Amino acid sequence: MSSVIVVFPKKETAANIRNILVRGGIDISDICTTGAQALQSADDFDCGIIICGYKMQDMLYSELREWLPETFEMLLIASPDKWGEGLIEGVVGLPTPVKVYDLLNTVEMMLEALQKKRRQRREMAKKRNPEQKAIIEEAKALLMVRNQMTEEEAHRYLQKSSMDSGTNILETAQMILTIMSE
Repeated sequence: MSSVIVVFPKKETAANIRNILVRGGIDISDICTTGAQALQSADDFDCGIIICGYKMQDMLYSELREWLPETFEMLLIASPDKWGEGLIEGVVGLPTPVKVYDLLNTVEMMLEALQKKRRQRREMAKKRNPEQKAIIEEAKALLMVRNQMTEEEAHRYLQKSSMDSGTNILETAQMILTIMSE
């Protein structure tokens, strides 16, 4: 699930941006005043957008971008002289004063791009080679024998374990084979 996290050193600024986005139909997951809070909030989601200013209470936007997972994009709202020499990868810039129309359109565009990347990752996961399929089948077979599961139950168990641990189903199957083979 994609998340939108707003991070500004002044809580009032973050609340104002959140209110603009909510009125525009965009759900906001969290508002924060520090980069550390934003990182902690980002850990709860698999992908999303961080909307922030140039400087938070504890770090600059570039430091926050460095610590964020690659599945997160960043929207920097700052005066152009702060990012005049160029933005780092994964950061989109909006100059201040920001126009509501520009803010809403930019966030919607970024959310659509995230959804597209997510679909592409899912498509890649579906295109497994025979060795990878064999590992998953072997893990299912082991679960079926050891835990008296049907193939469908074993597959559901692999899926749920994969989602709970935040890994893909292949990695989960490899872990099950390693643990149960000992």
